Amino acid sequence: MTDQKEAAPARTAPERSGFDRRLLPPMLLGSVLNPVNSTIISVALVPIGAALGAPPAQTAWLISALYLATALGQPVVGRLIDLFGPRRMFLAATALVGVAGVVGTLAPNLGVLIVARVVLGFGTCAGYPASMALVRSEARRTGRDSPATVLTALAVASQTIMVIGPLLGGLLIAFGGWRATFALNVPLAAVAFLMGLLRLPKETGTDGRTDTDTGTETGADTAPGTGRRRITERLDLPGMALFAVVLVSLLLFLMDLRPDRWYLPLITLAAAAVFARRELRASTPFIDLRVLGGNGPLLTTYGRAVVAYVVSYGFLYGFSQWTEDTYGLSPFHAGLVQLPMALVAIGISMATGRRSSVRGKLLTGGVGQIAACALMLTLGAHSPLWMLLAVALVFGIPQGSNSLGLQNAVYFQSDPERTGSSAGLLRTFSYVGSMIATATTAAAYGQRADTHGLHTLAWIMLAAGVVYLLLTVFDRTLRRTTAV
Repeated sequence: MTDQKEAAPARTAPERSGFDRRLLPPMLLGSVLNPVNSTIISVALVPIGAALGAPPAQTAWLISALYLATALGQPVVGRLIDLFGPRRMFLAATALVGVAGVVGTLAPNLGVLIVARVVLGFGTCAGYPASMALVRSEARRTGRDSPATVLTALAVASQTIMVIGPLLGGLLIAFGGWRATFALNVPLAAVAFLMGLLRLPKETGTDGRTDTDTGTETGADTAPGTGRRRITERLDLPGMALFAVVLVSLLLFLMDLRPDRWYLPLITLAAAAVFARRELRASTPFIDLRVLGGNGPLLTTYGRAVVAYVVSYGFLYGFSQWTEDTYGLSPFHAGLVQLPMALVAIGISMATGRRSSVRGKLLTGGVGQIAACALMLTLGAHSPLWMLLAVALVFGIPQGSNSLGLQNAVYFQSDPERTGSSAGLLRTFSYVGSMIATATTAAAYGQRADTHGLHTLAWIMLAAGVVYLLLTVFDRTLRRTTAV
């Protein structure tokens, strides 16, 4: 049997005593590929619509397409990472990001752009669950929990990109047009792939195989095809297919809320029932509902993620479109207005990253969301510029607190053997919230992002913020959930 220590690259003595810092660059870059593509599009929607003759209700599909693909792909890729290790999935996914960047840059119409965003969604699936799996594997290797600074670095990197994405998008559009926001993925993917190739270890997944194995599993039967059959069984392909039906039907309904699409929720419920029955009976389920169902704190965290991202992305997309369409800012200045949010979010994440209280981070984010949504209701077409900056500044508080708090909660609440898939599910539930925000924004604005639509959106975001705060205040288990 191949020993895992022999399969992994040799490491120096100092590295064995603590977290291997060489892993941080690919982990950080892989984790930000999705946030950069989620946020940079916010200031590109209006220019794309103008260039291709598409109203907000149609360009909203550029957002929805990425979230649909990512929400489906994250737990699937996370499960593959749990079984086979992060390296192979990381390399394949980052290569896909580069392909999507080329397709988007050369796209002749909105339909091809939407396809490029779907490919981007699948391509950016591996970064975050791979990073969380590496954090867990380093904890096993060193015999102690990974330092809080590593989890903080992941959160700060994602938050930094999330909040400077609009500004970066505005700069790219100012100098290279909206196509530059897609072309950016080519160099990012190339650098991420190279760093992953050079620095990610060829470690084993929970199936006991290394990245160099192409035949049977270590310790498995060596009869022809036996290893492949066991791998297929452990992947639970029927479970994955049913999960895909549940998500696709649900998200298609959320993306376009109309009475004549009544059949989609029925498909969702029917597929969910069959999926639950399958997973409860499977020997190696894709999502272990028995374990997940008994983990109330983790389920609450997932629910909290849904409403948190309704608020976060409602602001990101709704506010950006309003500042361009009604307030009259250029894409560059629309991104610049959100700079205070970036600075505050980064400061909050760095200041609270070393603190042990997960509950404190979540409470801070909950109160910040409510305050920011209330301020958003005061905005109008003739509001002074400082009011827009003030709203963005207050939104930086939940942006800096929520992501870090949710990430820490999942790390300490999840089954250690399913860290990758648990992290993927966190992103899936987050994208459900983002999809709700996208559908709400499209419904509130219709053909134009006016002030009435902005206030309608703000009321919905405020309601979601209240739900988030209540889920946090009454969750007593958070008092026992602390980072280290």
